[in-house]
Amino acid sequence: MQIYEKTINVVIGTTKLPGELAIPPEPIGLVIFVHGSGSNRQSPRNRQVAHQLNSYGLATFLFDLLTPQEDMVDILIANTRYNFRFLADRVIKVTEMLKTREETKNLPLGYFGASTGAAAALYASSLLPGQIKAVVSRGGRPDLARELLPMVESPTLFIVGENDSQVLKLNTQAQKQMRALNHLCILPGAGHLFEEPGALEKVAELAGGWFIEYMERTPKEER
Repeated sequence: MQIYEKTINVVIGTTKLPGELAIPPEPIGLVIFVHGSGSNRQSPRNRQVAHQLNSYGLATFLFDLLTPQEDMVDILIANTRYNFRFLADRVIKVTEMLKTREETKNLPLGYFGASTGAAAALYASSLLPGQIKAVVSRGGRPDLARELLPMVESPTLFIVGENDSQVLKLNTQAQKQMRALNHLCILPGAGHLFEEPGALEKVAELAGGWFIEYMERTPKEER
């Protein structure tokens, strides 16, 4: 399969956030990845999931939420990693940019949030009603966006490892706060990072199925 790949700098004021776009032939939709704190677009787990989603016919966009300078400051004082209004605004700006590009403007959109990135993805989704067709959370912390959860309209899949007991509890609680269609999938024997053999492949399989189901429901006139 020939994958179209392009590096794109997302310009937000004076800030430039590098991102990587991958588009398979005749894509079903576009999945925007939102990484967790302390990570970036080079996250090996997110990249593995993205490659598998590409093989399912889904385009992907991985980008850095913070600049290197912001990341260095954040390591010292953690002033942005839990500022989810700020992070969600970054996600929204990226989303708006992709909606203007010729190769992506007609594609249904989805968010894939990992760890704390899931909170930023859900936060952004709540501020874009009707625009995000599906959200997937991998080992996420939706509780960090609890005040916005009732406003989320996007069908949401929570994927949590069976052995990630604290995050499993938080996801179960978050489910009760959501009004949108949602489902919690518990992966047997998996921990927080899904490092067990086959665990991450299963995450990608579940995510791909979720995105495809809800993106394919999008009427062509809305694409």
